[in-house]
Amino acid sequence: MTDLRKVNIDGTEIEVPADYTVMQACESAGAEIPRFCYHERLSIAGNCRMCLVEWVGAPKPQASCALQVKDLRPNRDGTPANIRTDSEVVKKAREGVMEFLLINHPLDCPICDQAGECDLQDQSMGYGSGTSRYDEHKRAVDDKFMGPLVKTVMTRCIQCTRCVRFITEVAGVEEIGLVSRGEDAEITTYLEKSLTSEMSGNVIDLCPVGALTSKPYEFNARPWELEATESIDVMDAVGSNIRVDSRGGRVMRVLPIINDDINEEWISDKTRFIWDGLGRQRLDKPYIRKDGKLVAVTWGEALDLAASKLKADPETIGAVAGDLADSESMKALKDLMDALGVKNMDCRQDGSPLGNGPRQEYLMNTTIAGIEEADALLIVGANVRHEAPLVNTRIRKSWIYSELEIAMVGEAYDLTYDYDHIGESAVELEALLKSTKGFAKKLKAAKNPMILIGQGALNRKDGLQILRLCGEIAKKYNMVREGWNGFNVLHTAASRVAGLDMDFLPKNDGLDFTGILDGAKNGTIKTVFSLGADEIAPNAFGDAFVIYLGSHGDQGAHRADLILPAAAYTEKDALWVNTEGRVQMGRMAVPPKGEAKADWAIIRALSSKCDRTLPYNNIEELRTKLFADYPTFAGVNVAPGAEGATDFDPSKLGKTGKVNKAPLRSPIADFYFTNPIARASTVMAECSAVANENMINEAAE
Repeated sequence: MTDLRKVNIDGTEIEVPADYTVMQACESAGAEIPRFCYHERLSIAGNCRMCLVEWVGAPKPQASCALQVKDLRPNRDGTPANIRTDSEVVKKAREGVMEFLLINHPLDCPICDQAGECDLQDQSMGYGSGTSRYDEHKRAVDDKFMGPLVKTVMTRCIQCTRCVRFITEVAGVEEIGLVSRGEDAEITTYLEKSLTSEMSGNVIDLCPVGALTSKPYEFNARPWELEATESIDVMDAVGSNIRVDSRGGRVMRVLPIINDDINEEWISDKTRFIWDGLGRQRLDKPYIRKDGKLVAVTWGEALDLAASKLKADPETIGAVAGDLADSESMKALKDLMDALGVKNMDCRQDGSPLGNGPRQEYLMNTTIAGIEEADALLIVGANVRHEAPLVNTRIRKSWIYSELEIAMVGEAYDLTYDYDHIGESAVELEALLKSTKGFAKKLKAAKNPMILIGQGALNRKDGLQILRLCGEIAKKYNMVREGWNGFNVLHTAASRVAGLDMDFLPKNDGLDFTGILDGAKNGTIKTVFSLGADEIAPNAFGDAFVIYLGSHGDQGAHRADLILPAAAYTEKDALWVNTEGRVQMGRMAVPPKGEAKADWAIIRALSSKCDRTLPYNNIEELRTKLFADYPTFAGVNVAPGAEGATDFDPSKLGKTGKVNKAPLRSPIADFYFTNPIARASTVMAECSAVANENMINEAAE
C-alpha cells in the first residue's frame, strides 16, 4: 500500500505519495515550478536551483526537485508542512538564480537555433528580474566536437548536466562529462571524440539553452515557420511516435512524441536525422527500361506494360513486399494477386520462416513497456542496440532499476548493460534446456522470465529448429502463462508484422521468397512485382521482368525493368504494425514528389488495367475491407500483450531437428544503412563513416 502524506501547497492541503518530490507535489496541486536541470526520466542533480520554493519555517529556500515529501516535518501544531511557490521570498530567490545563470550566457538569440523553443528564453521572461547588474567580461568557452549530429556552442551552457546524465544513464555510454570546478566548469566529450551512441541526438531535445543543437538542421528554419504532423517512424519495427516538421513541402526535421508504452520520449539517431534522405535519389516519374536504359514514360504507358505482364500465366508471377511497405499497399497488392490467381507471394525478404503458426509466434508478446516487469531475459541472436535502440534502452532501464538478469546466445555485442554470454551457437540452447546451473537456474527462479529472439537466429536454414528450441525453453521455464507471455520475437522491418497479420504469404503450393528468386533464376518465374523490396541483390532476379513500386532509386530500382514511383512514409496516410502487434496511424506531412502516388492508389489503378478492378476507390474503403478481412487491424494503438497466453503453446512452434554450429549473428551490418531512405541520406553516410573509423581505431588499440 502506498504511503501517503499531507502537505500544504500555497494554502491548499493535498495528499500525495511520500516518495514524491516537493516539485511533484507542487505540480499535483497545480503550481508551476520552473526548472533546468530536473528531468522526469533522469536522476536528480539539483544543479540549477531554479526550482526553489519556500518551506515555511526553514532558514532558506529549498530545491524542490531534491527534497522528498517524506522529509518534510509537520508544523509544531501537527498541521502539514507549508510550501509556498509564489511568495516574495521565492520570487526574489528565482530572480537571483536567473541573474546568476545569465551572467555568462551570450545574448545571441537571433542566431541561435533554439530560439523560439528555448527554456531559458521562456523562464527568463517568466521568472527573471528584467535587469542585470553584471558589468564584467563574460566567460567564453571553446566549442566541443561531438560528431556529425550535435552542434555545440558551449558558451551558452549553464551546466545543468542533462546531457551527461542522459548519455550515461539512458544511452549507456559514458562519453560526456563535467570537468573543472567553479567558473571554469564546462561540459566536454572525453578526448574530444565523436559520440558513438545511436541515441545521441536526444541531448538536443534535453538541452534547455541551445548549447547543444542539431548540426544537420543548423540555420534551416525557425520553429514558427514549421508545420508539425504527428506520425510513426519506420526505421525499425518499434514504431516510435514522431513529429514531422515541414516547410514548403519539404521535411525539415523529425522529433519524438512522448509515448510511455513505446519510445517514452526518445528516438534513435536514424529516426531523427533520416529526413535529408527523403529528398535525395527520389523516383518522381514512371520509367521503362528500353535498350538497357531506363526511360521516363507516362503513367498510362507504365500501367499498360505492367498489366500486360501480370495478365500472363499466374504460375509465372511472383510478388515480394519490402521492409517499408505500409499495410494498405500490401493489402491492395495481395488483393490484386489473389484476383489474378497468383499464389507466389511473400513479405519476408530476409527468408524468415515465421508466419505459419499462431499470431503469438511472431510478436513481442511481453510488449516493450512489459520489459520493466521481467526479472530474467534470454536474448537469442540479436544485437538489440542496433536492431531496436528503443527496446534496448528499455532493457537497460530495467537492468538498472529492477536488477534484470540477462543472458545472450549469439555473437557478443556491446549492448550497454552486463549479461552472461552463454555462447555464440544455437547448440547452446540445447545445453540450456538440459542444464540446472548457471543462467538456467536464474530462469527457473524468475517470476517473469522472457526470451527475445532476433531475426539473426531465424533467417537461417535451421531457423525453424532454433524456433522450436526457443519455444521449448519458454515452455520449460514457465514463460507463457495466464497474465504473462514472455515469448518474444524482435523484428527489424516496419512492414513485417502487418504482412504476417494479413497472410501475405505463399498460398497452398505457392512459392515463398526463396522459391520466387530460384524461379526467377531458372526461368519458371517470368515476372516479379517488387513492392519496395530493396534488400535483394540485383542479380538474384535472373532474367525475370521486374516491376518495382517504390520511392527511392536504390537496389530495387536499379534492377527494375519498370518503375512505378511511390510516396515515402512521410508523404502518405498509412497504418503500421510494430513488433508488439500494435497498429498505429502514420499521417502525411508533405505531398509526394513529382508524379509519385500513394502505393495503394497505384495498385488500384493497375487493377483496372488488369481487368480485376479492386473494390475500393479511396483509403477509407480500403481500410474498411482490411478491417473486415483482418480484424486485428481495427484495434488501433492496442498491443495484445499476454492476451490468449493460456491457449499458446510455444513448444509446438517450428520443427524438431539439429541446429548447426555457425554463430548467430545480427542481420544488421551497418546501423545507418538499413533501408533505401537511410542509404540516400548524406547525414547517415557521414555517421556510418565515423562509426567505421571508430571501429578501426578500437581494433588498432
